[in-house]
Amino acid sequence: MEALQLTRAVAANAEKTHRLSTDAEQALLAMHVARELTLGLVAEIDEDDLLRVHSPIMSPLVWDLGHIAAYEDLWLGHRHGGLPLLRPELADLYDAFETPRAVRGEIEALGPVDARDYLEQVRARTSEVIAGSGIGDGLVCEMVLRHELQHVETMRQTLAIAGLLCPQDSSRLDAPLPSSAPHGWLRVPEGRFSMGAEEQRFAYDNERPRHSRDLRPFELARRPVSNGSWMRFSEGGGYERREWWSAEGWAWKEEHDITHHRAVAAGHPDAPACHVSWFEADAFARAQSARLPTEAEWERAATWSRESERGDAPEPTLAGVGRVWEWTQSHFEGYPGFVAHPYREYSEVFFGDRYRVLRGASWATHPRVVALTFRNWDLPQRRQIFAGLRLARDV
Repeated sequence: MEALQLTRAVAANAEKTHRLSTDAEQALLAMHVARELTLGLVAEIDEDDLLRVHSPIMSPLVWDLGHIAAYEDLWLGHRHGGLPLLRPELADLYDAFETPRAVRGEIEALGPVDARDYLEQVRARTSEVIAGSGIGDGLVCEMVLRHELQHVETMRQTLAIAGLLCPQDSSRLDAPLPSSAPHGWLRVPEGRFSMGAEEQRFAYDNERPRHSRDLRPFELARRPVSNGSWMRFSEGGGYERREWWSAEGWAWKEEHDITHHRAVAAGHPDAPACHVSWFEADAFARAQSARLPTEAEWERAATWSRESERGDAPEPTLAGVGRVWEWTQSHFEGYPGFVAHPYREYSEVFFGDRYRVLRGASWATHPRVVALTFRNWDLPQRRQIFAGLRLARDV
């Protein structure tokens, strides 16, 4: 309700000199709702926990707040609206490349009160820009909105590491799949399909261009791997059987004394296994005489359905999509004809053989961000992301 009231207040002020377009009004409303999510997430977190480094691979929560504000000011206030930066001295501090995660807890950044004030001041200017000038083609506005929503998920990862998730989020993380969800394997025949985002909707540069792919027949598990299945793997020697692990994965496991994540052991046995690294996912698949799907196979299966043999109803396809991010075997690369947009640092600097692609979404992903063509990526040793896996096998 507060977001709606704020939007109407901005609209009323703007209409003294401008008539607010429908697109601008909808954009403002969506942005204010996202801000309520951001601030609501940290409303009950004390100042020490906002400032603390809960993991060396995660930012202090208060840094995320300042970064969200700086990103919005750069793209909507400065580049879209033509205004000077509100706080130019903060530009490098809250630039994700200029200030990597490893040092964010050591630098003198804005404290919780000042970070919230910065968010409010930036949003006031942004609202005036949108009310007065509109959203143009909408690309920058949508990008800024989704950036904040994605940081809400990242902040939830930090809260999970710190044991600070609210009860509602903890329940969503550990909810079992319904017993009525389909089991077994989805068989997908060989053939050509169109992969990537269509031009009619917002998408990130790494989702384009849409292109044709030819695939051999394969099967994809209808359900993601559950906590119960993972614990059977662990208790059956999954972290001791060298033959199931890649050389790099085994070296990582041995160096860091890795075993199953505590959330898997504590979770409901029928909930999707979460906080699984790519190295672990790859080993689990080998132990099941299966493999991880390629991202092309994942997208083909998630977007494909067929009629039953009787022709009277579509077969059920995949269950649990959107509960956990799902690792694929694919490295993060650009599609044929890739063009960086609107800036190279979003995707292109991560291309290569270091990062693996994840598909789908997690319980913490905002619906506005979810798309079957969306490509997430992370390092193969990372476990902080809300990630699991779905098995594939050749036919």
